[in-house]
Amino acid sequence: MLRLIGGLIVLTVMGPAHAQDTHPPPGDQAIRGLTDREVSDLRQGMGMGRARAAELNGYPGPRHVLDLAQAGRLALTPEQTRTAQRLFDGMAREARRLGDMILREEQSLEAEFRSGRISEAGLHARALRIAALEGELRAVHLRAHVEMRAALSAAEIQQYNALRGYGGAPPRQHPPHH
Repeated sequence: MLRLIGGLIVLTVMGPAHAQDTHPPPGDQAIRGLTDREVSDLRQGMGMGRARAAELNGYPGPRHVLDLAQAGRLALTPEQTRTAQRLFDGMAREARRLGDMILREEQSLEAEFRSGRISEAGLHARALRIAALEGELRAVHLRAHVEMRAALSAAEIQQYNALRGYGGAPPRQHPPHH
């Protein structure tokens, strides 16, 4: 009995700690198919791991480049800093726009399910629209990494990789700066 009460206390205390990744209750009109964190990340234009393929293969992200430069850990020229900021700002703006579109489509999909009138054709069309938008969002993040790489030297990329904890082989050669 004591063990059961102790377990209930632990569950009660731990519950709120995971609130940011919970789904809204049944009566809530939020997007129940997404966590609060997913909704927030989409609204803010966060990467959510969408550019991991680039990041882990020697294509630095502009946000991380700026953070490392600001911390004094990665030396950039003023032009590189401006380029990184321009890339980040453009990526973030487009990612927020696409994130808002994804959220509207998710809300629409959820409304159809709530109404009990979802059709096979409607379901298919909505799922494809959401997938296309998610693909565009991923491309926005990946493109920023590709463009950031072009602004850095091989030595800077190697330093970036080391600072980010990506050991192993050095980055592949890339075309010279334009």
